[in-house]
Amino acid sequence: MKLAACALLTFLLLAPGVRAEGGPEAIPMYAVSLVGSPYRLGGLSPETGLDCSGLVVHVFRQVADLALPRDTRAMSTMTEPLDASELRPGDLVFFNTLNRAFSHVGIYLGDQRFVHAASSRTGRVMVSSLDERYWRERFDGARRVAAPARFAEATLD
Repeated sequence: MKLAACALLTFLLLAPGVRAEGGPEAIPMYAVSLVGSPYRLGGLSPETGLDCSGLVVHVFRQVADLALPRDTRAMSTMTEPLDASELRPGDLVFFNTLNRAFSHVGIYLGDQRFVHAASSRTGRVMVSSLDERYWRERFDGARRVAAPARFAEATLD
């Protein structure tokens, strides 16, 4: 099972970012396709650069046709809080990276991994682990975006 997940992740890491459509599984898949996109503070486009909230806004707009707030704090208030044990791929993970709550966000992939536009330090969208000391110490909580009707219908089929 882990081998298949690694193979899928490798494929997605090498695939170019494209408009994704489908059920809830499309969110993490599309997010991973953006790994390697440039980082740019205030950025909303994989071509010109993304910051952490720009990545989340872009992915949810492309995949779910949802308009999320541009600000990580606002994102945290309009999403459903969850316990870390309830995390599913596509959920949001928040961190305190600027000495203020909810200052960084990523999209959970499963197996303690998340995709995010880390900073100008790394210069790219990347995958990190919640188990890494830096992220573990700054973890601010997990939240779920309310599923649009077409996603809810897809999970009932």
